Amino acid sequence: MVRFRDKVNPKMPKEIGFMREAGLVVAKIHQALREAAKPGMATGELDQVCRDVIKAEGAKSNFLNYHGFPATVCISVNDEIVHGIPGSRKLEAGDLVKFDCGAYVNRENKQWHGDAAFSMIIGGEEAGSQTARELNEVTQTALYEVIRELAKGAQTLNAVGDTVEMVVAERAIDYGWEAGIVEEYVGHGIGNAMHEAPDVYNYSVRGKLMKLRPGQVFAIEPMLTAGDPDNSTDDDGWTVRTKDGSLACQWEHTVAIMPGGVWVLTALDGGAEILAPAGLKPVTLPGVVTD
Repeated sequence: MVRFRDKVNPKMPKEIGFMREAGLVVAKIHQALREAAKPGMATGELDQVCRDVIKAEGAKSNFLNYHGFPATVCISVNDEIVHGIPGSRKLEAGDLVKFDCGAYVNRENKQWHGDAAFSMIIGGEEAGSQTARELNEVTQTALYEVIRELAKGAQTLNAVGDTVEMVVAERAIDYGWEAGIVEEYVGHGIGNAMHEAPDVYNYSVRGKLMKLRPGQVFAIEPMLTAGDPDNSTDDDGWTVRTKDGSLACQWEHTVAIMPGGVWVLTALDGGAEILAPAGLKPVTLPGVVTD
């Protein structure tokens, strides 16, 4: 939505704890959406699911009314990449659907934000096409591999784009086709606002990006397509879709750089399942709620 190039201000441990509270709200929204999203469900009904969780958790939506966005969650279907507006459309078995949402909590007179997205095939993996399954897998893997690289001690923000490109290239050999990387929409810093400095590119860039330090928090969100990544925005001013009609996918987590590792603030388990294949565990804070 917004692009930044300024340096990020690291958060204090207490502030990361506040962001974990917001992140857990987002994780619970995702859990509720996964359970509710079935064939025949209207996207507007799923927006209500999101609203209900936010209310029950005593949080606030950071998507609703953001630059005029009319809902609490972006729901983008098939060739829609991002920013889809929920409404009367009913989901069908086999649809590849992206759910992107966030929430914030007020602590010490400031807002503390969480932002995350996931994709799923409506009706289960077997209901989707092979392309949909492979695109979903490569996009999720790209995000997870980025998180593992950060946890291993990546030195600069270049690790994000470099890792996404590496995963895309490796899967191209496996699948016989190469996913397109959407470059117009990128990740971002996050904290007292949903979008803060810096831009977090999903592709390799020339030169060295900012050095990574404990206390920095980023929303990392690769967006890939099964065809050409060129895109356009619908007349509603929000919905972004591929020009060639190919499928699109998005995965995102809010990740805190911690001393000696990372904490996935928008994962219920803090990123334990994501990090386990690399033999790593989340680095959390003493006395702060972790689940």
